[in-house]
Amino acid sequence: MLTVIITLAIAASLFGLLLAYSAVRFKVEGDPVVDQIDALLPQTQCGQCTYAGCRPYAEAMANGEADINQCPPGGEATIIALADLLDVEVKALNAEHGEEKALPTIVRIDEQVCIGCTLCIQACPIDAILGAAKLMHTVIESECTGCDLCIAPCPVDCIHVFEVKPTTRSWIAKLPDADFASPHAG
Repeated sequence: MLTVIITLAIAASLFGLLLAYSAVRFKVEGDPVVDQIDALLPQTQCGQCTYAGCRPYAEAMANGEADINQCPPGGEATIIALADLLDVEVKALNAEHGEEKALPTIVRIDEQVCIGCTLCIQACPIDAILGAAKLMHTVIESECTGCDLCIAPCPVDCIHVFEVKPTTRSWIAKLPDADFASPHAG
């Protein structure tokens, strides 16, 4: 009887050690669903979805606290991809959060009019505006995501929106219409 108890205790200890090792070795960092959602978002960090950035918005969607149609920079393509990933119905972009642009945009500051108030710098969620108090400001165009959040706080209206014309590096094909039928469908 004592041999059976000792054998069971040793077996339980070995299984416990194996489980402890497995828990450490195969630990999953973060939530894989949040990572998948975040990978589909445009990473503009603009806050138009009412969240502080793309990652908090992804976390809210994974927790069921936010809808899939709150990202104007991502537009219809992102909504379709999110609906497919989360297995929910595709919805139109919520106009309350903004509207999808036909072409991507950036902003430029008219440096002759800029008074150096720094309000645009404070409004830019990705630090794409350079400048200092009482000095002219400029936009780092390669960093600008076109969220337009810097326009409203500008007291002298020196910030203007420009469309980014497609080039061979930035061109994106349009999605087919929803009623598009594949010629290969049987």
